[in-house]
Amino acid sequence: MAATGGVRTACVTGGNGYIASALVKMLLQRGYAVKTTVRNPDDRQKNSHLMELQALGPLQILSADLDDEGSFDDAVAGCDYAFLVAAPVNLTSEDPERDQIEPSVRGTLNVMRSCAKAGTVRRVVLTSAASSVCIRPLEGDGHELDEESWSDLDWVAAEKPPSWGYVVSKVLSEKVALRFAQEHGLSLAIACPVLTVGASPAPKVYTSVPASLSMLSGDEAALAMLKGIEKSFGGVPVVDLDDLCRAEVFLAEAEAAASGRYICSSFVTTVVEIARFLADKYPQYTVNIGQDSGGELLEKPRVKLSSAKLVKQGFEFRYKTLDAVYQDVVEYGKALGILPY
Repeated sequence: MAATGGVRTACVTGGNGYIASALVKMLLQRGYAVKTTVRNPDDRQKNSHLMELQALGPLQILSADLDDEGSFDDAVAGCDYAFLVAAPVNLTSEDPERDQIEPSVRGTLNVMRSCAKAGTVRRVVLTSAASSVCIRPLEGDGHELDEESWSDLDWVAAEKPPSWGYVVSKVLSEKVALRFAQEHGLSLAIACPVLTVGASPAPKVYTSVPASLSMLSGDEAALAMLKGIEKSFGGVPVVDLDDLCRAEVFLAEAEAAASGRYICSSFVTTVVEIARFLADKYPQYTVNIGQDSGGELLEKPRVKLSSAKLVKQGFEFRYKTLDAVYQDVVEYGKALGILPY
């Protein structure tokens, strides 16, 4: 499935996931031939939504594992672009070093090696996370962080904030990818998305969508996650899934100057502001902000993550308000059964 006759070919790793399946769908709709990887292509329960996407265009579902060196060679072979979306997420591990950090770094290098070996890949787009940018001690308000900022790993290792292994894994994975790309002459763009919400072909979702709907669903664990994001990030930065996928395709197709890191954040809000918006917009739901909020919630964001670099390249966000984002995600939440009606 090499790029022939003018058809561009893309590989998307971890294709049955929330972001990756939406990206696969978008690429097919744009006329790409797509190869995507999952651990077990024969698992119909996990891959049925991917199989349905085959109606949109040429989509191959291949087997690959981040822990298995060389297993991505076939998937990347002949591709113009490689989107590295698959990554281990193990937020509750007793041993984040073993279960989150080492597998992330190893898996990133594994796919990067396959990209170098292919010899056809014009650009690699790595999906990281904004937690690689802003998890650090910040006193006071009014901070604006850009791609020059890195999370402070010494502080993270000492303080061990929630999901600290995930933060470390993102920083180290980005750094090994950047180093590998430089050493092997690969063009690499890194997308650092914030809280990503919106409808995806994926029939099961974790973290961001349940967190964004937690005040409507009454899911206390998901609400704790949303509050944890505000505490760690100094606000709740949001990007719609459609905007993120468009940004990743934009970064793949853009000229050589698009290499490097890119924060993907459409706007920043707070838990309190989301609660007020939801109470007004969806009066049929009881908006639950939790009993233990006290004075811990912010009235206004303390930190802004700037997407100026992405916008300067010519990208435009479409979903710039809570209203625009939630229209999509509330319907998706109903379809998934996260919201009862």
